[in-house]
Amino acid sequence: MPVRKDSAGRWHAEACVGRRRLHRRLPVGASASDAKRLEAELTRALHSQRAVRVPDVPGDPPLVELLADYSERHALNLRSTDTAQYHAYRIGKWCEGRRASDTREVAAAIVQDLQGHYAPATINRSLGALKKALRMAWERGRVPVDYSGMVKRLPEHNQRTQVLTIEQVRALADAASEPVRAAIWIGLLTGCRRGEVCKIQRGDIGDDVLRIEAGNTKTLRYREVPIVPALRPWLAHLPLAVTFEGVKSGIRRAREKAGLPGIGFHILRHSCASILLATGADLYTISKILGHTSVQVTQRYSHMQTDAQRKALERAFG
Repeated sequence: MPVRKDSAGRWHAEACVGRRRLHRRLPVGASASDAKRLEAELTRALHSQRAVRVPDVPGDPPLVELLADYSERHALNLRSTDTAQYHAYRIGKWCEGRRASDTREVAAAIVQDLQGHYAPATINRSLGALKKALRMAWERGRVPVDYSGMVKRLPEHNQRTQVLTIEQVRALADAASEPVRAAIWIGLLTGCRRGEVCKIQRGDIGDDVLRIEAGNTKTLRYREVPIVPALRPWLAHLPLAVTFEGVKSGIRRAREKAGLPGIGFHILRHSCASILLATGADLYTISKILGHTSVQVTQRYSHMQTDAQRKALERAFG
């Protein structure tokens, strides 16, 4: 593995290009993110050495160099830096020895080799990293052509969103510990993500709204969620006396006891949307409650709206 932790808890980073290999052992206290950044630097250094023998092509930089630049610059400003960097590292072997002008062939090879092994959405995350790396190169004047337009994402045929009924949520909550039970009901009654619930502090609780700080959200946007009467008793448990990972493991134990295999905390967010639709809320209102960047993201729940309309027509006309 290019990045690994040894038995003493020290991180190692290594890179191999052709027959050249570089390895470094990071100091005590270094993180996985530090190791990944070092790996990118080692890879870049190896390709720089290779450039001594292979003439450089002005305006046509190596793709691995652009991916390294993406990892060192853009990914560091994203909320999930490690995830973004990993998606870039995944396609490194297809980019080795190829230049920006080879983008079309490289992107096609990535899709061909990864399909069947990864979901389209996962492949698209790596294609997105390549696309952004190329766009950055064009914006900085490193290439005369915006090659990012040659990277085409795969269509994502997402399955219908699974939801829980109120009875199933109650069974799940009753099987959980008190802090996890509070997290479950807060998640359902606000539509908040697990990370958002775990970061709510006492100062975020207003008289009639719950404030979700921008730095605690996936979209990095501040929002407010109305406090409904059913939510108020659970706010006494905030901040939660359990960690982000503690909620995850607590949900796992609870779902086994409740006979609800395969579900995670995020299903509560989908269930919140389902309940809101069933009570007549429109997609725009739901998008604001869930904190979606646009109502188009909320369109995934449109099938629930159609199902409700079908049932209403069947009740009216048989």
